[in-house]
Amino acid sequence: MLSLPGKIIFLLLALLAAAAGLWVARRIFQTITRGQGEIDWSVVPGRIGVVLKKAGLLTPVWRTRFWASLFHALVAWSFIYYLIVNAGDALEALIPNFFFLGAGTIGRLYRLLADLLSVAALAGMTALIIRRWLFKPASLSTRDSTLLHPKARSGIRRDSLIVGIFILVHVGARFAASSFAIAAAGEGFIPWMPFASLLAGLWSGMSEQAILVGERLFFWIAFGAIFLFVPYFLYSKHVHLFMAPLNFLIRPERRSPGELEALDFEDESLEQFGAVRLEDLGWHQILDAYACIMCNRCQDACPAYTTGKVLSPAALEINKRYFLNQEGGRMAAGEETSQTLLEFAITPEAVWACTACGACTDICPVGNDPMRDIMEVRRALVLMENDFPEQFQAAYRGMERAANPWNVPANERMKWAEGLEVPTIDQNPEPDILWWVGCAAATDARAQKIARSFASILNAAEVNFAVLGQGESCTGDSARRSGNEYLFFELASANVDVLNEVAPKRIVANCPHCLHTIMNEYPAFGGNYEVIHHTQLINELIAEGRVELDSKSNGSVAFHDPCYLGRQNSVLIEPRQVLEGVSSNMIELPRSGQQSFCCGAGGAQMWKEEEDGSERVSANRMQEAVDSGADTLAVGCPFCMVMLTDAAGAQQDQIEILDVAEIVAAQLKE
Repeated sequence: MLSLPGKIIFLLLALLAAAAGLWVARRIFQTITRGQGEIDWSVVPGRIGVVLKKAGLLTPVWRTRFWASLFHALVAWSFIYYLIVNAGDALEALIPNFFFLGAGTIGRLYRLLADLLSVAALAGMTALIIRRWLFKPASLSTRDSTLLHPKARSGIRRDSLIVGIFILVHVGARFAASSFAIAAAGEGFIPWMPFASLLAGLWSGMSEQAILVGERLFFWIAFGAIFLFVPYFLYSKHVHLFMAPLNFLIRPERRSPGELEALDFEDESLEQFGAVRLEDLGWHQILDAYACIMCNRCQDACPAYTTGKVLSPAALEINKRYFLNQEGGRMAAGEETSQTLLEFAITPEAVWACTACGACTDICPVGNDPMRDIMEVRRALVLMENDFPEQFQAAYRGMERAANPWNVPANERMKWAEGLEVPTIDQNPEPDILWWVGCAAATDARAQKIARSFASILNAAEVNFAVLGQGESCTGDSARRSGNEYLFFELASANVDVLNEVAPKRIVANCPHCLHTIMNEYPAFGGNYEVIHHTQLINELIAEGRVELDSKSNGSVAFHDPCYLGRQNSVLIEPRQVLEGVSSNMIELPRSGQQSFCCGAGGAQMWKEEEDGSERVSANRMQEAVDSGADTLAVGCPFCMVMLTDAAGAQQDQIEILDVAEIVAAQLKE
């Protein structure tokens, strides 16, 4: 227990640290709420259990970098538990004859955990320091060609070192103080404090006075480190300890990670579309910067960065955070920030390199969404500046004039179905399934083969279906992902009017981008429908016995998960079940499922040349498929088909690329 002067000093230092911390926390809150939109606190009760699980078990961290994640977990668990330990130590120091949680079973378990986690924290932090400063993994750095805040390259390492030293000093001092307390009590080895007891043996030859001095010295070192660290902590990346759970707890509810908020073009008071400055982003996008761990996992997953381009989603969040440290006061005061996002956060070249695949959002262990920032910047460039890649012009004109980016006239939209039984909605106004054919299948020669195969499956299963025919228009996915929100608004509004008039029971789509848009984006326009992918319907028909197949093929097949099917909409099992029914040798690609690698077509990249890099995204993915040894690469997206077929041709690879529907149609029983 502290003396009276010691208690006064302790309380004064604690109050000063708390006041400084609260002042910074208040500024952070004011900064976050400068972002657009309002926080919906009603979502919190339903998320508490999930967030506690994520925070307690660190479930989002374990998907990659196992050993680094393990060391981080040891530190994180210890740090969280030390919130209780420090409170207990403070109470014992201030209250006479107080023994936190008592000497019974609960108290012993508490002290056992404190002892074990102290050692875990010291071991984990030491391993992380060795990893960062001795082994220097490439994943913890960013290429010089990528825009990064001038203070970030050294600042991230400095922050990590400061926090590493703080944890070693704080936990080490508290652990040492415990060992001196054991030595002072003369209790020998204590089973529920095994490591501290072992350390206490080193002090057995010291005098009682020296042991008392040691206990008090390390107590003050442990708490002194806290008092010094609290104000700095909120400026460092390690504030993610609190911001990450908060991010998961209050971020907006979405049907899919890729769902974007609709813009209200009928609101004449709106003068700004998209994001030019940091305060133009949503409040949750500013919170992202405070939650960011700066671990670069999103950078590792990004297809643009992986293939040598200048885009790094990690650099985007890091730049936002360093800018907030620099100008958070201006934002909190309601002033305009001094630089635009394109001046400090991301370059135009990086903006247009994004494939909008969502890999960064999916892999982020704290729930950040860099892709959303890029989409907002694109909106501002297109709608406010009329500044976008020239190659988009043709696709935009096609969507405006012919309702498809290929610019094929509407009266040719059903040519693909010539010679097949494909009824239109006029011919069959009460179908069980409305087949959304999509622009690709209706206009692209390769995708038309997929549509014809799927039609043969539907007819073989005697499905009651119909298509919209000339009444179908582009869903507008490419317009929205490229920033042309007004064009998307027009296409979506028109399609919703048509679909609401038809009132389909179920919609099936060959294209994951169509599926995603109709299912997740159209509800904002008044269109709520049950939408499934064609692999899901095929799987249903096989399970019901309505589609019968010949014996399994002996050839090996690997499935390429389209980003907007697997990662964005969690359709992972059904395509594989279908393929397992037609092939005796299924191969999983190294990057598969929700961590599948992009084909390179998303984000409207289909309509422009890739930004400069070391290789094409499609070539990188194609090489992975070839290296797998599979005879056939199965796909479930017409865009993936185009990109990967082109990549295979350029590399002269022999692997056959087929849609799941084509594989099934080829094995239909006569």
